[in-house]
Amino acid sequence: MANHVFGRGAGPLPTAARGDGCYIIDANGRTYLDGSGGAAVSCLGHSDESVRAAVHRQLDQIAFAHTGFFTSDAAEALADKLIAHAPDGIDRVYLLSGGSEAVEAAIKLARQYTLEIGQPQRHKLIARRQSYHGNTLGALAAGGNAWRREKYAPLLIETHHIDPCFEYHFRHDGESLEDYGRRAAQALEDEILRLGPDSVLAFMAEPVVGATAGAVPSEGAYFKHVREICDRYGVLLILDEVMCGMGRTGSLFACEQDGIAPDIVTIAKGLGAGYASIGAMLCSATIYDAITQGSGSFQHGHTYHGHPLAAAAGHAVLERIVDDGLLAQVQDRGDTLVHALRSRFGQHPHVGDIRGRGLFRAIELVEDRTTKSSFDPNRKLHAKVKKAAMAEGLICYPAGGTVDGRLGDHVLLAPPFIITEDQIEELTDKLSRALDTAMAA
Repeated sequence: MANHVFGRGAGPLPTAARGDGCYIIDANGRTYLDGSGGAAVSCLGHSDESVRAAVHRQLDQIAFAHTGFFTSDAAEALADKLIAHAPDGIDRVYLLSGGSEAVEAAIKLARQYTLEIGQPQRHKLIARRQSYHGNTLGALAAGGNAWRREKYAPLLIETHHIDPCFEYHFRHDGESLEDYGRRAAQALEDEILRLGPDSVLAFMAEPVVGATAGAVPSEGAYFKHVREICDRYGVLLILDEVMCGMGRTGSLFACEQDGIAPDIVTIAKGLGAGYASIGAMLCSATIYDAITQGSGSFQHGHTYHGHPLAAAAGHAVLERIVDDGLLAQVQDRGDTLVHALRSRFGQHPHVGDIRGRGLFRAIELVEDRTTKSSFDPNRKLHAKVKKAAMAEGLICYPAGGTVDGRLGDHVLLAPPFIITEDQIEELTDKLSRALDTAMAA
Protein backbone atom coordinates (compact mmCIF):
# COMPACT_ATOMS: atom_id res chain seq x y z
CA MET A 1 0.00 0.00 0.00
CA ALA A 2 1.33 3.46 -0.90
CA ASN A 3 2.38 5.72 1.94
CA HIS A 4 1.82 9.44 1.42
CA VAL A 5 2.46 10.69 4.95
CA PHE A 6 5.44 13.06 5.17
CA GLY A 7 7.03 11.56 8.27
CA ARG A 8 9.83 12.70 10.56
CA GLY A 9 12.38 10.47 8.87
CA ALA A 10 12.95 7.63 6.47
CA GLY A 11 11.81 4.12 7.22
CA PRO A 12 8.50 2.57 8.26
CA LEU A 13 6.98 3.00 11.70
CA PRO A 14 4.58 0.73 13.58
CA THR A 15 0.96 1.88 13.41
CA ALA A 16 -0.55 2.88 16.74
CA ALA A 17 -3.93 1.15 16.90
CA ARG A 18 -5.23 1.74 20.41
CA GLY A 19 -4.26 2.84 23.89
CA ASP A 20 -4.72 1.19 27.25
CA GLY A 21 -3.54 3.14 30.29
CA CYS A 22 0.24 3.46 30.13
CA TYR A 23 0.45 1.29 27.02
CA ILE A 24 0.14 1.75 23.26
CA ILE A 25 -0.80 -1.29 21.16
CA ASP A 26 0.20 -1.35 17.51
CA ALA A 27 -1.71 -2.78 14.56
CA ASN A 28 0.13 -6.10 14.95
CA GLY A 29 -0.97 -6.44 18.56
CA ARG A 30 2.45 -5.54 20.01
CA THR A 31 2.34 -3.66 23.33
CA TYR A 32 4.67 -0.77 24.29
CA LEU A 33 5.02 0.77 27.74
CA ASP A 34 4.97 4.55 27.23
CA GLY A 35 7.91 5.53 29.40
CA SER A 36 8.18 9.07 28.06
CA GLY A 37 4.59 10.06 27.36
CA GLY A 38 5.66 10.37 23.73
CA ALA A 39 7.48 13.68 24.23
CA ALA A 40 6.25 14.30 27.79
CA VAL A 41 2.69 14.65 26.48
CA SER A 42 0.55 11.71 27.60
CA CYS A 43 0.46 12.49 31.33
CA LEU A 44 -2.84 10.62 31.84
CA GLY A 45 -2.07 7.64 29.67
CA HIS A 46 -4.01 6.69 26.58
CA SER A 47 -7.52 5.76 27.74
CA ASP A 48 -8.69 8.28 30.32
CA GLU A 49 -12.47 7.99 30.45
CA SER A 50 -13.21 11.41 31.97
CA VAL A 51 -11.24 13.33 29.34
CA ARG A 52 -12.77 11.32 26.51
CA ALA A 53 -16.25 11.97 27.91
CA ALA A 54 -15.58 15.72 28.17
CA VAL A 55 -14.49 15.85 24.52
CA HIS A 56 -17.63 13.97 23.46
CA ARG A 57 -19.86 16.36 25.45
CA GLN A 58 -18.24 19.39 23.85
CA LEU A 59 -18.49 17.86 20.38
CA ASP A 60 -22.22 17.41 20.93
CA GLN A 61 -22.54 21.14 21.72
CA ILE A 62 -20.14 22.95 19.37
CA ALA A 63 -16.72 22.00 18.09
CA PHE A 64 -15.46 25.33 16.76
CA ALA A 65 -16.24 29.03 16.89
CA HIS A 66 -13.72 31.56 15.63
CA THR A 67 -12.36 33.81 18.39
CA GLY A 68 -12.77 36.85 16.16
CA PHE A 69 -16.51 36.47 16.74
CA PHE A 70 -17.10 34.37 19.87
CA THR A 71 -15.73 33.11 23.13
CA SER A 72 -16.89 29.75 24.51
CA ASP A 73 -17.81 28.32 27.88
CA ALA A 74 -15.04 25.75 27.48
CA ALA A 75 -12.35 28.39 26.89
CA GLU A 76 -13.60 30.55 29.76
CA ALA A 77 -13.71 27.60 32.17
CA LEU A 78 -10.19 26.48 31.25
CA ALA A 79 -8.79 30.00 31.62
CA ASP A 80 -10.45 30.40 35.02
CA LYS A 81 -9.04 27.11 36.28
CA LEU A 82 -5.53 27.90 35.05
CA ILE A 83 -5.51 31.32 36.69
CA ALA A 84 -6.84 29.88 39.94
CA HIS A 85 -3.64 27.85 40.17
CA ALA A 86 -1.20 30.13 38.33
CA PRO A 87 1.87 31.87 39.80
CA ASP A 88 1.30 35.20 41.55
CA GLY A 89 0.44 38.06 39.20
CA ILE A 90 -0.46 35.86 36.24
CA ASP A 91 -3.97 36.90 35.24
CA ARG A 92 -4.72 36.21 31.56
CA VAL A 93 -4.68 33.14 29.34
CA TYR A 94 -4.20 33.12 25.57
CA LEU A 95 -5.18 29.65 24.31
CA LEU A 96 -3.32 28.21 21.33
CA SER A 97 -2.76 24.93 19.54
CA GLY A 98 0.64 23.93 20.89
CA GLY A 99 3.95 24.86 22.43
CA SER A 100 5.65 26.56 19.49
CA GLU A 101 2.60 28.79 18.99
CA ALA A 102 2.66 29.66 22.69
CA VAL A 103 6.32 30.68 22.55
CA GLU A 104 5.78 32.75 19.40
CA ALA A 105 2.92 34.53 21.15
CA ALA A 106 5.08 35.15 24.22
CA ILE A 107 7.86 36.78 22.21
CA LYS A 108 5.44 38.95 20.27
CA LEU A 109 3.53 39.95 23.39
CA ALA A 110 6.76 40.97 25.12
CA ARG A 111 7.66 43.17 22.18
CA GLN A 112 4.22 44.78 21.93
CA TYR A 113 4.23 45.45 25.67
CA THR A 114 7.44 47.48 25.41
CA LEU A 115 5.88 49.51 22.61
CA GLU A 116 2.76 50.13 24.69
CA ILE A 117 4.80 51.47 27.62
CA GLY A 118 6.98 53.69 25.46
CA GLN A 119 10.19 51.62 25.36
CA PRO A 120 10.52 50.77 21.65
CA GLN A 121 14.30 50.41 21.93
CA ARG A 122 13.86 47.08 23.76
CA HIS A 123 14.07 44.30 21.19
CA LYS A 124 16.91 41.95 22.21
CA LEU A 125 15.98 38.51 23.49
CA ILE A 126 18.28 36.50 25.75
CA ALA A 127 17.91 32.75 26.19
CA ARG A 128 20.19 29.86 27.12
CA ARG A 129 22.36 27.44 25.21
CA GLN A 130 20.96 23.91 25.12
CA SER A 131 17.43 25.20 25.51
CA TYR A 132 14.55 24.18 23.27
CA HIS A 133 11.57 26.45 22.77
CA GLY A 134 9.89 25.10 19.62
CA ASN A 135 10.36 24.69 15.90
CA THR A 136 8.67 27.74 14.35
CA LEU A 137 11.23 30.37 13.39
CA GLY A 138 10.81 32.69 16.36
CA ALA A 139 10.79 29.81 18.84
CA LEU A 140 13.72 28.16 17.08
CA ALA A 141 15.69 31.40 17.28
CA ALA A 142 15.06 31.55 21.02
CA GLY A 143 16.20 27.95 21.42
CA GLY A 144 19.88 27.39 22.03
CA ASN A 145 20.50 24.02 20.40
CA ALA A 146 23.13 24.50 17.72
CA TRP A 147 22.17 21.45 15.66
CA ARG A 148 18.49 22.37 15.44
CA ARG A 149 19.30 25.96 14.47
CA GLU A 150 22.04 25.26 11.90
CA LYS A 151 20.01 24.84 8.69
CA TYR A 152 17.77 27.83 9.38
CA ALA A 153 20.29 30.28 10.85
CA PRO A 154 19.88 32.93 8.09
CA LEU A 155 16.13 33.09 8.81
CA LEU A 156 16.28 33.47 12.59
CA ILE A 157 15.69 36.66 14.56
CA GLU A 158 18.49 38.07 16.70
CA THR A 159 18.79 36.17 19.96
CA HIS A 160 21.63 36.09 22.48
CA HIS A 161 22.49 32.96 24.43
CA ILE A 162 24.18 32.41 27.78
CA ASP A 163 25.27 29.18 29.45
CA PRO A 164 22.53 27.14 31.11
CA CYS A 165 22.41 26.25 34.79
CA PHE A 166 23.75 22.74 34.20
CA GLU A 167 25.39 21.52 37.39
CA TYR A 168 26.70 18.20 36.06
CA HIS A 169 28.87 19.87 33.44
CA PHE A 170 29.49 23.41 34.66
CA ARG A 171 29.77 23.42 38.46
CA HIS A 172 33.38 23.73 39.62
CA ASP A 173 34.99 21.21 41.95
CA GLY A 174 34.41 22.36 45.52
CA GLU A 175 31.75 24.90 44.51
CA SER A 176 28.53 24.65 46.51
CA LEU A 177 25.20 24.34 44.71
CA GLU A 178 24.18 27.73 46.09
CA ASP A 179 27.36 29.41 44.86
CA TYR A 180 27.04 27.73 41.49
CA GLY A 181 23.42 28.84 41.10
CA ARG A 182 24.44 32.43 41.86
CA ARG A 183 27.34 32.27 39.38
CA ALA A 184 25.15 30.78 36.66
CA ALA A 185 22.59 33.57 37.14
CA GLN A 186 25.31 36.20 37.01
CA ALA A 187 25.82 35.28 33.35
CA LEU A 188 22.44 36.88 32.66
CA GLU A 189 23.36 40.17 34.29
CA ASP A 190 26.69 40.19 32.49
CA GLU A 191 24.93 39.73 29.15
CA ILE A 192 22.35 42.42 29.88
CA LEU A 193 25.13 44.86 30.68
CA ARG A 194 27.08 43.85 27.56
CA LEU A 195 24.07 44.38 25.30
CA GLY A 196 22.92 47.56 27.04
CA PRO A 197 20.12 47.23 29.64
CA ASP A 198 17.73 49.53 27.80
CA SER A 199 17.90 47.33 24.69
CA VAL A 200 16.97 44.02 26.30
CA LEU A 201 13.38 42.84 25.89
CA ALA A 202 13.18 39.56 27.78
CA PHE A 203 14.97 36.54 29.15
CA MET A 204 13.48 33.14 28.26
CA ALA A 205 14.25 29.89 30.06
CA GLU A 206 12.86 26.45 30.87
CA PRO A 207 12.60 25.90 34.66
CA VAL A 208 13.63 22.30 34.01
CA VAL A 209 15.31 21.89 30.62
CA GLY A 210 13.68 19.11 28.65
CA ALA A 211 14.31 17.77 25.18
CA THR A 212 17.80 19.02 24.35
CA ALA A 213 19.62 18.45 27.65
CA GLY A 214 17.46 15.93 29.48
CA ALA A 215 15.53 17.01 32.61
CA VAL A 216 18.11 19.52 33.88
CA PRO A 217 16.83 21.40 36.95
CA SER A 218 18.24 24.66 38.26
CA GLU A 219 20.43 24.64 41.35
CA GLY A 220 20.59 26.78 44.46
CA ALA A 221 18.52 29.94 44.18
CA TYR A 222 19.29 30.33 40.47
CA PHE A 223 15.83 31.49 39.41
CA LYS A 224 15.41 33.79 42.39
CA HIS A 225 18.61 35.53 41.30
CA VAL A 226 17.33 35.61 37.71
CA ARG A 227 14.06 37.19 38.84
CA GLU A 228 15.95 39.86 40.77
CA ILE A 229 18.20 40.63 37.80
CA CYS A 230 15.24 40.95 35.42
CA ASP A 231 13.48 43.30 37.83
CA ARG A 232 16.63 45.39 38.27
CA TYR A 233 16.87 46.14 34.56
CA GLY A 234 13.21 46.13 33.51
CA VAL A 235 13.61 42.88 31.54
CA LEU A 236 10.61 40.57 31.19
CA LEU A 237 11.00 37.01 32.45
CA ILE A 238 9.42 34.41 30.15
CA LEU A 239 9.33 30.85 31.47
CA ASP A 240 8.82 28.05 28.99
CA GLU A 241 6.94 25.27 30.77
CA VAL A 242 5.69 23.59 27.60
CA MET A 243 7.41 20.33 28.56
CA CYS A 244 8.06 20.63 32.30
CA GLY A 245 4.76 22.23 33.35
CA MET A 246 1.25 20.98 34.11
CA GLY A 247 2.28 18.70 36.95
CA ARG A 248 5.19 16.97 35.26
CA THR A 249 7.71 17.96 37.96
CA GLY A 250 5.30 17.54 40.88
CA SER A 251 3.70 21.00 40.95
CA LEU A 252 1.23 22.32 38.41
CA PHE A 253 3.64 25.04 37.31
CA ALA A 254 7.28 23.99 37.55
CA CYS A 255 8.38 27.45 38.72
CA GLU A 256 6.45 26.97 41.97
CA GLN A 257 9.37 24.84 43.15
CA ASP A 258 11.77 27.70 42.44
CA GLY A 259 9.71 30.16 44.47
CA ILE A 260 9.25 32.72 41.71
CA ALA A 261 6.60 34.04 39.32
CA PRO A 262 7.31 35.00 35.70
CA ASP A 263 5.84 37.84 33.67
CA ILE A 264 4.84 35.39 30.91
CA VAL A 265 4.67 31.60 30.99
CA THR A 266 4.00 29.11 28.20
CA ILE A 267 2.38 25.68 28.60
CA ALA A 268 1.25 22.89 26.27
CA LYS A 269 1.96 19.12 26.04
CA GLY A 270 0.54 17.95 29.40
CA LEU A 271 -2.27 20.51 29.19
CA GLY A 272 -3.97 18.42 26.53
CA ALA A 273 -2.35 15.14 27.62
CA GLY A 274 -2.47 14.02 24.00
CA TYR A 275 -6.27 14.16 23.83
CA ALA A 276 -6.24 17.50 22.00
CA SER A 277 -3.76 19.87 20.40
CA ILE A 278 -3.63 22.73 22.87
CA GLY A 279 -1.16 25.15 24.40
CA ALA A 280 -1.39 28.48 26.16
CA MET A 281 0.51 31.67 26.82
CA LEU A 282 -0.28 33.23 30.21
CA CYS A 283 0.70 36.76 31.19
CA SER A 284 0.54 39.17 34.09
CA ALA A 285 -2.23 41.67 34.64
CA THR A 286 0.38 44.41 34.21
CA ILE A 287 1.12 43.33 30.64
CA TYR A 288 -2.51 42.77 29.74
CA ASP A 289 -3.62 46.10 31.16
CA ALA A 290 -0.89 47.99 29.30
CA ILE A 291 -2.28 46.71 26.01
CA THR A 292 -5.98 47.09 26.75
CA GLN A 293 -5.43 50.62 28.02
CA GLY A 294 -3.09 51.42 25.14
CA SER A 295 -3.65 50.24 21.57
CA GLY A 296 -6.53 48.05 22.76
CA SER A 297 -5.59 44.67 21.29
CA PHE A 298 -2.77 42.18 20.93
CA GLN A 299 -1.74 42.17 17.26
CA HIS A 300 -1.59 38.42 16.93
CA GLY A 301 -3.88 35.44 16.33
CA HIS A 302 -4.39 31.98 14.86
CA THR A 303 -7.42 30.36 13.28
CA TYR A 304 -7.62 27.62 15.89
CA HIS A 305 -6.63 29.48 19.02
CA GLY A 306 -9.18 29.16 21.79
CA HIS A 307 -10.64 26.07 20.11
CA PRO A 308 -13.63 24.91 22.23
CA LEU A 309 -13.05 21.19 21.72
CA ALA A 310 -9.40 21.49 22.74
CA ALA A 311 -10.31 23.73 25.68
CA ALA A 312 -12.83 21.17 26.95
CA ALA A 313 -10.13 18.51 26.83
CA GLY A 314 -7.66 20.77 28.64
CA HIS A 315 -10.17 21.55 31.38
CA ALA A 316 -10.88 17.87 31.92
CA VAL A 317 -7.14 17.14 32.07
CA LEU A 318 -6.67 19.85 34.72
CA GLU A 319 -9.53 18.39 36.74
CA ARG A 320 -7.76 15.04 36.74
CA ILE A 321 -4.39 16.54 37.68
CA VAL A 322 -5.54 19.10 40.25
CA ASP A 323 -8.82 17.80 41.65
CA ASP A 324 -8.13 14.06 41.63
CA GLY A 325 -4.85 14.23 43.55
CA LEU A 326 -2.47 13.33 40.75
CA LEU A 327 0.09 15.98 41.77
CA ALA A 328 0.79 14.08 44.98
CA GLN A 329 1.02 10.89 42.95
CA VAL A 330 3.58 12.50 40.63
CA GLN A 331 5.75 13.28 43.65
CA ASP A 332 5.35 9.77 45.06
CA ARG A 333 5.90 7.95 41.76
CA GLY A 334 8.75 10.31 40.93
CA ASP A 335 10.53 9.25 44.11
CA THR A 336 9.93 5.61 43.18
CA LEU A 337 11.24 6.16 39.65
CA VAL A 338 14.44 7.93 40.68
CA HIS A 339 15.12 5.28 43.33
CA ALA A 340 14.66 2.55 40.71
CA LEU A 341 16.96 4.37 38.27
CA ARG A 342 19.65 4.85 40.89
CA SER A 343 19.39 1.23 42.02
CA ARG A 344 19.67 -0.05 38.46
CA PHE A 345 22.04 2.47 36.88
CA GLY A 346 23.78 4.28 39.75
CA GLN A 347 26.93 2.21 39.28
CA HIS A 348 26.59 1.63 35.55
CA PRO A 349 29.98 2.35 33.93
CA HIS A 350 28.36 4.51 31.24
CA VAL A 351 25.66 6.36 33.21
CA GLY A 352 27.19 9.63 34.35
CA ASP A 353 24.17 11.43 35.80
CA ILE A 354 20.62 10.68 36.92
CA ARG A 355 18.61 13.88 37.30
CA GLY A 356 15.26 15.64 37.15
CA ARG A 357 12.17 16.33 39.25
CA GLY A 358 8.92 14.44 39.74
CA LEU A 359 8.12 12.22 36.79
CA PHE A 360 10.57 14.15 34.60
CA ARG A 361 13.86 12.28 34.76
CA ALA A 362 16.85 11.54 32.59
CA ILE A 363 20.04 9.54 32.55
CA GLU A 364 23.09 10.92 30.76
CA LEU A 365 25.31 8.41 28.99
CA VAL A 366 29.08 8.95 29.10
CA GLU A 367 32.08 7.07 27.81
CA ASP A 368 33.99 7.73 31.02
CA ARG A 369 32.31 8.53 34.36
CA THR A 370 35.43 10.07 35.86
CA THR A 371 36.06 12.61 33.10
CA LYS A 372 32.38 12.87 32.06
CA SER A 373 33.54 12.51 28.46
CA SER A 374 30.84 11.85 25.87
CA PHE A 375 30.68 9.09 23.31
CA ASP A 376 31.71 9.86 19.74
CA PRO A 377 28.60 11.51 18.23
CA ASN A 378 29.14 9.54 15.01
CA ARG A 379 28.22 6.45 17.00
CA LYS A 380 24.66 7.84 17.39
CA LEU A 381 24.23 5.99 20.63
CA HIS A 382 20.94 7.72 21.45
CA ALA A 383 19.37 6.45 18.21
CA LYS A 384 20.53 2.92 19.00
CA VAL A 385 18.98 3.15 22.47
CA LYS A 386 15.65 4.26 21.01
CA LYS A 387 15.63 1.39 18.50
CA ALA A 388 16.59 -1.17 21.13
CA ALA A 389 14.00 0.13 23.56
CA MET A 390 11.23 -0.13 20.96
CA ALA A 391 12.33 -3.71 20.33
CA GLU A 392 11.91 -4.32 24.08
CA GLY A 393 8.44 -2.77 24.04
CA LEU A 394 9.46 0.51 25.70
CA ILE A 395 8.88 4.05 24.47
CA CYS A 396 11.54 6.41 25.82
CA TYR A 397 12.98 9.69 24.53
CA PRO A 398 16.73 9.48 23.84
CA ALA A 399 18.52 12.44 22.24
CA GLY A 400 22.00 13.51 21.24
CA GLY A 401 23.96 16.73 21.53
CA THR A 402 23.25 16.91 25.26
CA VAL A 403 26.32 18.95 26.18
CA ASP A 404 26.73 21.45 23.35
CA GLY A 405 24.43 20.44 20.50
CA ARG A 406 26.96 17.95 19.14
CA LEU A 407 28.43 15.94 22.03
CA GLY A 408 26.48 13.91 24.53
CA ASP A 409 23.66 11.37 24.77
CA HIS A 410 20.80 11.15 27.25
CA VAL A 411 17.55 9.27 27.73
CA LEU A 412 14.55 11.32 28.90
CA LEU A 413 11.77 9.59 30.84
CA ALA A 414 8.38 11.19 31.42
CA PRO A 415 5.84 8.41 32.00
CA PRO A 416 2.12 8.98 32.60
CA PHE A 417 1.19 10.19 36.07
CA ILE A 418 -0.87 7.00 36.51
CA ILE A 419 2.15 4.70 36.22
CA THR A 420 2.27 1.99 38.87
CA GLU A 421 5.25 0.78 40.89
CA ASP A 422 5.19 -2.51 38.94
CA GLN A 423 5.27 -0.58 35.67
CA ILE A 424 8.25 1.46 36.92
CA GLU A 425 10.06 -1.82 37.51
CA GLU A 426 9.05 -2.93 33.99
CA LEU A 427 10.37 0.37 32.61
CA THR A 428 13.79 0.03 34.26
CA ASP A 429 14.08 -3.64 33.26
CA LYS A 430 13.39 -2.87 29.62
CA LEU A 431 15.62 0.21 29.60
CA SER A 432 18.47 -1.79 31.12
CA ARG A 433 18.26 -4.40 28.37
CA ALA A 434 18.00 -1.71 25.71
CA LEU A 435 21.13 0.02 27.01
CA ASP A 436 23.03 -3.28 26.96
CA THR A 437 21.94 -3.88 23.36
CA ALA A 438 22.83 -0.35 22.25
CA MET A 439 26.23 -0.39 23.95
CA ALA A 440 27.10 -3.67 22.23
CA ALA A 441 26.06 -2.42 18.77
